Amino acid sequence: MNPMGWPSELVQVVEHSVTAELSTLTKAGGPITTPVTPYPGPAGDTIDVSTGVTYPAKAERARRNPRVALLFADPLGYPGAPVVLVQGLASVRDADLQANTDRYVALSAAKLPETVKGRPKLLLRRMGWYYARIWIQVTPLHVRWWHGSDLSEPARQWDAPADTAAVLSDPPPTGTQPPPWKAPVEWRGLAAHALDRLPLHDLTVVDSNGFPVCLPVAETRLVAEGIEVRLGTGAPELRPGPACFTAHGHPARFSGQENHSLVGRLEARDNGSLLLRVERALGDWSATGGPLRMGIGFLSKGRVLGPRLRREAARRNQPVPKVRFP
Repeated sequence: MNPMGWPSELVQVVEHSVTAELSTLTKAGGPITTPVTPYPGPAGDTIDVSTGVTYPAKAERARRNPRVALLFADPLGYPGAPVVLVQGLASVRDADLQANTDRYVALSAAKLPETVKGRPKLLLRRMGWYYARIWIQVTPLHVRWWHGSDLSEPARQWDAPADTAAVLSDPPPTGTQPPPWKAPVEWRGLAAHALDRLPLHDLTVVDSNGFPVCLPVAETRLVAEGIEVRLGTGAPELRPGPACFTAHGHPARFSGQENHSLVGRLEARDNGSLLLRVERALGDWSATGGPLRMGIGFLSKGRVLGPRLRREAARRNQPVPKVRFP
């Protein structure tokens, strides 16, 4: 089903990729990029991703400014796939948390079976703080793709018809958005760890039309001022200004992940590279290690995020959704 006439490369990566990088914009106009799991929209005209009700920041950014991007560049999830960059408009869906949760439970178990394999359903049903979801539906406007992760060749491009529009987001919840749930950390040690241990690196800036542009990085190096990067020769020219560097990794059979994002300002260097002058590291969502370590990690997350679920459901005038497995 492809009613919008998307290029076949996009249809395939949405179907098969287990991760994509979602880029949203802050109030100040800076990009923030984090990994998510993509799913085809029910009508085939959107790419749908989600975030937890208990950590809704990316959804609130997308609701406030619907210009977003999705980067598909994860060979661990889909070997041999092209790199695909989607720029589009986001529609945030949180008017029916129970339906959202039911959909996420079903889709995530089907696409990421290792995340529930061997885990008692009784325990999973108590993880409402994780499974309760907000959906972000992305309507693609511009798609670029490269055959080869090094971006050594020029991109091909597809543009949606000029009258393409996205439906409005659901109204924002009442009250105050919850604060970040993780304390900030010193960025330099985190950057050294991420560059050494995590295989997927990407850089996000904002283009002249106000959309995020997220691209995989060919080379990275930690320097005194921040992170020096180089892109492939087929990459578009990136504008200096607010930027985000994201490092990400997960097992080939997706059972958990580790990701870190650092924000700052991008500038060109005399040697032809780009420099991200890092200002700070952002809180991350990571679940790593074996079943025991991951179980302990989820328990610690639940102690922090569990109390938020009731408050966030109340902000939307809805009951707390139940986690219902078939």
